[in-house]
Amino acid sequence: MYQALYRKYRPTGFDDVVGQEHVTRTLRRQIEAGRLSHAYLFVGTRGTGKTTCARILAKAANCEHPVGGNPCNECASCRGIDSGAILDVEELDAASNSSVDNIRALRDEAIFSPASVRRRVYIIDEVHMLSAAAFNALLKILEEPPEHIIFILATTEIAKVLPTILSRCQRFTFRRLTSDEIASRLIHVAQQEGQTLLPDAADLLARMADGAMRDGLSLLDQCVGEGEIDVERVNASIGLVGAADTESIADCMEKEDAAGALQILSRLYSAGKGLDTMLEELTTLLRDALVSLVAPEGGLGLLSGSHSLETVKHYAAALGAQRLISSVTAAQRTLTELSHTADKRTAAELCLIELCRPELAPGLEALAARVERLEAGGIPAPVQTSPAYTAPAEKPVQKPAPRPETEPRPVPQPAPMPEPVQVPPSVAESAPVPEPVRADPFPAAAVPPAADGFWNGVLEQLRGKLAFPDYMFLSDGSHTAASYREGVLILDPKTKLSEAILGRADVTESIRQAASALAGANVQLQLGGVKQKKQEPAEDKLDMLSKFGNVTMT
Repeated sequence: MYQALYRKYRPTGFDDVVGQEHVTRTLRRQIEAGRLSHAYLFVGTRGTGKTTCARILAKAANCEHPVGGNPCNECASCRGIDSGAILDVEELDAASNSSVDNIRALRDEAIFSPASVRRRVYIIDEVHMLSAAAFNALLKILEEPPEHIIFILATTEIAKVLPTILSRCQRFTFRRLTSDEIASRLIHVAQQEGQTLLPDAADLLARMADGAMRDGLSLLDQCVGEGEIDVERVNASIGLVGAADTESIADCMEKEDAAGALQILSRLYSAGKGLDTMLEELTTLLRDALVSLVAPEGGLGLLSGSHSLETVKHYAAALGAQRLISSVTAAQRTLTELSHTADKRTAAELCLIELCRPELAPGLEALAARVERLEAGGIPAPVQTSPAYTAPAEKPVQKPAPRPETEPRPVPQPAPMPEPVQVPPSVAESAPVPEPVRADPFPAAAVPPAADGFWNGVLEQLRGKLAFPDYMFLSDGSHTAASYREGVLILDPKTKLSEAILGRADVTESIRQAASALAGANVQLQLGGVKQKKQEPAEDKLDMLSKFGNVTMT
């Protein structure tokens, strides 16, 4: 039966573990000194070697002839643990054994001495899946364990483990493996399998593994076949879009060619490529361009290596920081929406249109990207300002010519009424004539208001001034109709409610003032036969009594 590569090439000693020297070195020293703890907690992401190191530690703790802290893998104990024949080393999955009854059974069994080896070892994988009651049941035996027992707990989510459990364990954190470490291990495994793995293909597989050796071996197992393993085979086997198509989409973004980007998407979709994979690879390229732009010196080590440095710098200069940020944000948002939308292709197409045509993208990010592009091109953004007010030129006032000194001054004669002074024509024409003050409080309108829409303008001025129920019935055409003709606003109530509202003096006065302000002149109201209610004086009680015949007034 065929065995997967990640199982076939699982490390059997601490020296074979890749990338976790800080963990394996400490464990080897404890085994050599005979100072093993009763509880260990291995923390790290998937595929980094937590369970592998737990099995190696279980073998080394029971090995009859350890070599430098490593198990010999030749004694009966090592062979029995590898084959699963020794029941004193037990591996549990907390995801399927999360109840308190499972932990109680384990606790009752742990008090017995081991039958075949020196120590009884329990490896509990994904320990964060235990329930709160199960954690409490495990707490007592962790606090006071028998001398022959070792607990090795492994988890990917340390935040879900109770602090009381953490304080009773030695904690070891497993880091993500680098791409170089994974690539060198993949090349070694491929050679053991009689395959030729090219370096660029190994680097691509290492980047896809995302720091997990198990994922890298699984991807390599998928690409194994006849002939050498190159980038084209990796892309075809895993379903990647490839650097060439990803850069073509980036070229469409640079040229703002949405049609070209949609054609590339259609071709990839017909070829069976995943839309999420396409967006992920495009996001990686845009992210590398952004990192190279904002951190040109120290950020080169943060690049993914999917594209050449010249290509990354080209798109960084062509797109700009603000557009790269908005593009990565839009792509990430679409990746999140793809798992919830029914039409994934339409969502991906909308994302590409938004990336290629920034002016069609919603939000302030796209606006900021366009402003940055204008500033980068040396084109200042137009600023709209109100035109300055320029006073009209005044006509010079012509003064009358002075009289000659020789001309005798006229002597005024006493008269009952003074004669009017004759003003020269030039002075009369040039002197400004003051305008009369209008008694009307509303200024005259330059253009008479149109009949159509006049009532709507009155309603706009009444908004917020009238009570909401009154305004609602007045603005509803099914309750109130209105027309404006030659300075008269005719109101026609259609229902009893609107008739009662228009019969109130305060309402009609507010309507008249709003209509007069809109028309620029006093407007009269005609209420379609509705009479305003006037408060009648209260009838005298003595007069009421006089209406009865049996009452005599004295």
